[in-house]
Amino acid sequence: MDFTFTEEQQAAVEAARAVFSDVAPDRAPSPALTPGAVAEDIDRQLWNELARTDLLGLTLSPDHGGAGLDPIALCLVLRESAKVLARVPLLESCAVATAVQRYGGSTLAAELLPRAGRGELVLTVGANGRSGHDPAELAVTARPYEENGENGTSAEGSGWVLDGVQSAVPWAQAADWIAIPAHTAGGRPVLALLPRTRDGVTLADQVSTSGERLAEVRLDGARVEAHELIDAPGCWEWLRSLLTTGTCALALGLGERVLAMTAEYTGKREQFGFPVATFQAVAVQAADRYIDLRAMEATLWQAAWRISSDAGGPLPTAADVAVAKIWASDGVRRVVQTAQHLHGGFGADTDYPLHRFHAWAKQIELSLGPAAAHEEALGDLLAAHPLG
Repeated sequence: MDFTFTEEQQAAVEAARAVFSDVAPDRAPSPALTPGAVAEDIDRQLWNELARTDLLGLTLSPDHGGAGLDPIALCLVLRESAKVLARVPLLESCAVATAVQRYGGSTLAAELLPRAGRGELVLTVGANGRSGHDPAELAVTARPYEENGENGTSAEGSGWVLDGVQSAVPWAQAADWIAIPAHTAGGRPVLALLPRTRDGVTLADQVSTSGERLAEVRLDGARVEAHELIDAPGCWEWLRSLLTTGTCALALGLGERVLAMTAEYTGKREQFGFPVATFQAVAVQAADRYIDLRAMEATLWQAAWRISSDAGGPLPTAADVAVAKIWASDGVRRVVQTAQHLHGGFGADTDYPLHRFHAWAKQIELSLGPAAAHEEALGDLLAAHPLG
């Protein structure tokens, strides 16, 4: 495999590192010490800086004011964001904008994309359904509604009505628009976009493992105009794959930062007059976690490449995404657990940042399905597409 990145992708990484260099993981209160959410809003200072450096429009075409790069570039930036626990909906907003650009109509794209790229609109998406276990699109129904014209006749198909629930929607209270997967009477998955403040939309506070605000989004007869609903085949599946792959990028960046913290600590911490990093048991555990990270990296770029290029293969792209999420979920859990063990009591000290990374890692591990769920999905794909 050739994982050489283009000059444009590498430039995006350098820009991201410059932006995130001033971000401290403890900018918000500790989730271990805070009842409820650690903050009411996203990190607006960081969000504005991302907009200023054009990183919010990374995957948008120049026609919409973007850089015209691919999801691989987005994953590279997400990897850097996780190293500082950046409290912004970078994945959700960029992924929704990219899906609108790829599958949405020109009216919706013109309404949302330029402003999203400039940071004037925050986008998010409900991808967990009612419980997080069943497909998200099954939690919401979309049915056409009729509007009466001046002559008393009705025009069918002029809009849609949404009913249902999406739970654990990231930063929904701070978002301007929310993307909602739903299903029609015929069972076809669709993606609706609507303002957070629209009639029929109610938000109830929830809190993530990492201490960030989530929301249960209830839809009770919420109307969306015809151009605000995307019914192009494959739209929701593609967006979910991008969200899952982006989550893998977050896991990789977090894991790399945690392993670096562990190496620094064990290199300074001494027992019996020697750094504990020189002890064979410590070195072996750290080496195992390094192998985990390299496997997470290889599977991540394979999935991101399939999404970016639409390249074919013996299995659908969903299989590569499942493999990447299996490694990401299991790998990031093992990395933070080993780090906690090798740090000893410092790992649980709330004045030391490791406990924050542990909380974020647990959230990432379970987001969009734990490893077991993706193992089941991979098994189904292998059964449907036998190799050889």
